[in-house]
Amino acid sequence: MNDLQTPTKIIELDLQQVGKTSLIWTIGFSVLLLLLNSLVHQDFSFDLSWIGLLLFIAGYIVLIVLHEAAHLIGFVTFARVPWSSLEYGFNLKLGIAYATTSEAVQNKAMRKVLILPFWVTGVLPAVIAIAINSPLLALLGAWLIAGAAGDFAMIKELRKVNDSAWIKDDPELPKLYIFEQ
Repeated sequence: MNDLQTPTKIIELDLQQVGKTSLIWTIGFSVLLLLLNSLVHQDFSFDLSWIGLLLFIAGYIVLIVLHEAAHLIGFVTFARVPWSSLEYGFNLKLGIAYATTSEAVQNKAMRKVLILPFWVTGVLPAVIAIAINSPLLALLGAWLIAGAAGDFAMIKELRKVNDSAWIKDDPELPKLYIFEQ
């Protein structure tokens, strides 16, 4: 590994742009998955109740926690970092949840770490929702797919970097430090 004192590149997310992208994706995937669920089951009804709203909010919170936990599992599984290097929490000032490691990881592994929650908390619930005819779960899947907009923005930038480069995640900001050999 090269000197980790001076990064060759820094990738920093524009949270306002990611927020706009996420909002557009939320609307688009919500409509798409609700329509797909309706077409598959030939049922165009959607029951909106207080209990449904509370279940949606609770489910959303649980899936956000699972989204970040999936990043942690990805760090251990794909980047082989020790559990002791992991950190998880919420940055209330920025309004984001985060999962990170104090270890540098190779780019190829970092991209896997970033994409894992999309599959686990977005696509999987959406597939289950359509299989069991659950518009509420379809909406949750749509919202978590859209919630991966920041991860996709990072992946897009990391695809421009050599697979063998080392990536250091900023512990406080949505920022990656690139160390190329």
